[in-house]
Amino acid sequence: MAGEAKTAKKKQVKKTKQPVRLYAKGLILGYKRSKSNCYANCTLLKIDGVRTKDDTQFYLGKRVAYVYKAKKEVNNSKFRVMWGKVRRAHGNSGVVRAKFAKNIPPKAFGAPCRVMLYPSSI
Repeated sequence: MAGEAKTAKKKQVKKTKQPVRLYAKGLILGYKRSKSNCYANCTLLKIDGVRTKDDTQFYLGKRVAYVYKAKKEVNNSKFRVMWGKVRRAHGNSGVVRAKFAKNIPPKAFGAPCRVMLYPSSI
């Protein structure tokens, strides 16, 4: 009977946990622009759950990763990453401006991105 109790305990401990997501989900909207000018060095992002200008304050300075898949394999991976930083708010509806190391290609408009929760100020 003692052996049965031990196996029952092991089965309880062996529950699989969901992986923890260490980033906020975002969406690449496009470039900052006016009616006739387009500023490719400034990308607009919509972050999930951010609805006001005050909500964006937490994300200022955070790193942004645009992960995409390429045909050619490099370093045993077909995934590539473009890194950027959230710079400031854009308007009053929770959209932010980000600057990437290399300008985001227009193919990425509407694609998901990851807003990392570092560097942290809290």
